[in-house]
Amino acid sequence: MTKLNSELRAQAREALSDKWGIAIGTFLVYMILLGGIQMAIPIFGGGVTLIISGPMALGISIFTLAIARRENVRLEQLFDGFQNFGTALGAYLLMVVFVFLWTLLLIIPGIIKALAYSQIFYILADDKSVGAKEALEKSEAMMKGYKWKYFLLGFSFIGWFILSILTLGIGFLWLGPYAQVCFAEFYEDIRDNDGIVA
Repeated sequence: MTKLNSELRAQAREALSDKWGIAIGTFLVYMILLGGIQMAIPIFGGGVTLIISGPMALGISIFTLAIARRENVRLEQLFDGFQNFGTALGAYLLMVVFVFLWTLLLIIPGIIKALAYSQIFYILADDKSVGAKEALEKSEAMMKGYKWKYFLLGFSFIGWFILSILTLGIGFLWLGPYAQVCFAEFYEDIRDNDGIVA
């Protein structure tokens, strides 16, 4: 039996209770790196961001999983995704291409595929032997029956999102870690229930 989304949010808040400082600092570095590269390198910034987005997504997944599991966390974990650079990049590119192609059919199929692939980087964080295509397949298998639950979990942050905009973006420093640790708690929950990922 999976946990209620309200329980997952409560678990995320509990996990973050003594780690807000490191979490906010790490997410700030994450946002500055991804956004700053595009601004600093006007012509090629988009290409560089595309190349590092996969490893960075893996790094932030490693970091947030460690928080969700009540393990020690370090800012340097943000860059651990580069140790599995090829797979992280391959998984990211495959995900972007497949979601884009499904979106060409209609918006809804694209959203459904994005939800189906939402667990890719947590899977890669848990098992370095998994390849890019296998991570996509495992994520799809894990998300069978859970896509609507995941969508509602993400939608539950809409109030926080609006509040963050009203604070001129400052609120995102708290919302980013809170939401991502909550998504890590979601992964832990469905992984434990389905036993798909060892």
